[in-house]
Amino acid sequence: MQTLSPLAPRRDFPALQARPGHRPPAYLDSACMSLVPRAVLEAQEEYYRDYPGCAGRSVHRWAEEGERHYEEARAAFARFFQAPGPRHLVNVRNSTEGLNAVAQGLPLRKGARVLLTDQEHNSNLVVWQRLRETRGIRLDILPLPADRPFDMEAYQKALGRRPALVSFFHASNLDGRTLPARALVEEAHDRGARVLLDGSQAAAHQPISLRSIGPDFYVLSFHKMLGPTGTGLFYIGPRDLETFSPWFVGGETVETTEYGSHALRPPPHRFEAGLQNYAGVLGAAAALRYLRQHRFEELPAHLAGLQRHLDRELDGLPGLTRLGPPRPQDRGAIFPFLLSGLSPEDVALFLDQGHDVFVRSGMNCVHSWYRARGLPGNVRASFHLYTGRQEVDRLVRGLRELRRRVPAPPAGRGPP
Repeated sequence: MQTLSPLAPRRDFPALQARPGHRPPAYLDSACMSLVPRAVLEAQEEYYRDYPGCAGRSVHRWAEEGERHYEEARAAFARFFQAPGPRHLVNVRNSTEGLNAVAQGLPLRKGARVLLTDQEHNSNLVVWQRLRETRGIRLDILPLPADRPFDMEAYQKALGRRPALVSFFHASNLDGRTLPARALVEEAHDRGARVLLDGSQAAAHQPISLRSIGPDFYVLSFHKMLGPTGTGLFYIGPRDLETFSPWFVGGETVETTEYGSHALRPPPHRFEAGLQNYAGVLGAAAALRYLRQHRFEELPAHLAGLQRHLDRELDGLPGLTRLGPPRPQDRGAIFPFLLSGLSPEDVALFLDQGHDVFVRSGMNCVHSWYRARGLPGNVRASFHLYTGRQEVDRLVRGLRELRRRVPAPPAGRGPP
């Protein structure tokens, strides 16, 4: 029988230690932001303590040491995500910045089509709506099935409208489903479309090979994979690397300037304007080292075990509605649900104040999907390396107690 012990020890995460008047928290909001191990904090402190220089600008030892560590981190990112090489990886603040970079850098003209799913994060919807307003592009929305992660025939039909760009999540922050990324890319490329994948959730919970998937663009946020906030990656594939237009320019992006002209640096530096978040990038590299040391490759199986356990323990709870794919192994790190007669916010507050269980509530930055269905949002529990059966069982106990205190209303009455 699977023990469902955490893959990483809780003692490595300062935020998981007990506080005065509270038991150690059961942190089940990792899809929003993961926790940070001490190794990441120490890597950032080392930069500020030992070599706090401007990497790539000055020639003194601190600046040269900072530049060496910064570029070593980029090389480590390329190895971890199996990119064609470090020059394809641009350090950004988060996935949202990467999505905006594609929107600003691609020469999408009036009438060009962009294909999205109906579960895209606001960051992968609003940016294209703005281009519809300013450039006259067209948006096509692909509905996702409720009974399985993806419908390939519906996707192939949507590609028949000849989109210039397919911009999909790789794994959903709404219900955890993972899309068949490589097949999506191959189908799109066969019809002449570029592919942008939002890897915010996928990269945090499963090994990713950019070389194998073959997208034109890929974005991710390190704050979902044990790294610091304000750090992320933007991948540019071989087809566009040399011709892609920078979305910001200025210091660090140019080799030289004159009053009438300038010469850009080679990729990726032409895309990294201004002073960078050196400490954050080094912290992100430390986060990836930590993931490797703690069996990151086993995380998908661990998450599936937690999902199966949670399904069994909540089976028969009155008024519980699960969202997303019915099979536990198709939900990744995310367990979304509603309790009839209770708002998502009330459920989250009860779990926090009564059981020190932290979950997300609301529309999870996918307002369009919930509004189209008349839903107030949902409660979302989400897991990572440091999540084990103990935390899941605390969630179950809290929900059972809440249901005893507030019985489910008769069918057809109260919130869904």
